[in-house]
Amino acid sequence: MSRDVLQQAITDKKMICPKCKKPVQQFDNFVDLVASVWDGAGDSGTEFAGSKVTLICGNDGCAWKERTEYWDSFIQDED
Repeated sequence: MSRDVLQQAITDKKMICPKCKKPVQQFDNFVDLVASVWDGAGDSGTEFAGSKVTLICGNDGCAWKERTEYWDSFIQDED
């Protein structure tokens, strides 16, 4: 999952707050979790192990906020 997926889920109002059941309005402190970095003779790369973000509900009357690496579990697809 990438930052683009996270931003699109919030824009599409598919990321749902578990407390008030309304769409999450914002996020903060997004970081990619790096599994390994290697550098060889003319060849290098980075392997990622996911990402971590602070989700912020932002709806009136709801102060829910959570730092998680399982943010994709808050995305709900329409049935």
